[in-house]
Amino acid sequence: MERVSALIQKDMQAVEARFRKNLTSDVPLIGQVGEYLLSSGGKRIRPMLLLLAAKLCNYSGEHHIELAGVIEFIHSATLLHDDVVDGAELRRGNRSANAVWGNEASVLVGDFLLAKSFSIMVGCNSIKVLQLLSDTTTQMAEGEIQQLLNTADLGIDENRYLDVIRDKTAILIAAACQVGAVLAEASPQQEAALREFGLEIGTAFQLMDDALDYVADLKDFGKERGHDLEEGKMTLPLIHTYSKADKNEQHEIAQIIELEELSEVDLNRVCDLIEKYEGIKYTRLRASERIERAKIQLDMFPDNEIRNALCALADYVVARNK
Repeated sequence: MERVSALIQKDMQAVEARFRKNLTSDVPLIGQVGEYLLSSGGKRIRPMLLLLAAKLCNYSGEHHIELAGVIEFIHSATLLHDDVVDGAELRRGNRSANAVWGNEASVLVGDFLLAKSFSIMVGCNSIKVLQLLSDTTTQMAEGEIQQLLNTADLGIDENRYLDVIRDKTAILIAAACQVGAVLAEASPQQEAALREFGLEIGTAFQLMDDALDYVADLKDFGKERGHDLEEGKMTLPLIHTYSKADKNEQHEIAQIIELEELSEVDLNRVCDLIEKYEGIKYTRLRASERIERAKIQLDMFPDNEIRNALCALADYVVARNK
């Protein structure tokens, strides 16, 4: 990641500066909540991907800085809203914004970030980018709603789960890559390849998040182990385990996932079953397969340091522990 960051260090510094400028408002709470979220240790993978994709396609303008900020604003807005929906108290190891300022402030500042994003997009004078990111935010909302409808539904299979994570997570990462190509007026084939690259690594990113939820330490992952289970979220480690478990074990899982409060004993029991049926190993394998498929999409581009950086960023997705 350090090598990747060095390639776009100046651009990322410009993006960070633009973040702060675009948080300016006559309402102080907007700046306070926005700054708190943006300063809480995010990896900035989405804006990095946009900048790298633009460089890969030889873009020479300035709009990539603004739009990298837009991508992070959209992402930040969804985090604010997600934490309210999930009742989360931690985000990246710190108190979540809704735990500090309340649900009302978090939802409304999230709305501000989305509205500001579209205002910035209009200023970039690209109908195609505006259409792409409009469609993306709509699809993300649909994915979040579908995930809510899937709560504690043990009938969810792997394909339905993959549809949800494509819509709620991977689609924004795909859009970040595609916007870089659109700005550079890349060929339709290059644009499609970068979008597919983003979809694959975005899916892998969420798969790893779902695996880490069951195994990572709080200090590494930034939230309590088993949060997804407590929220009744059907993610791949549990879906795979449930499909392999015997009837008695399936009954145990069904009872635990319906509980309003998850005890340590119940969490450990589900984790034991996930280990027994290699749910984490299976999920990591699926993530690794996605990364290899993503890298193939870059074969049409010149073999240079930018392409290598995108491959390194893809590898980081499955190597991370937070």
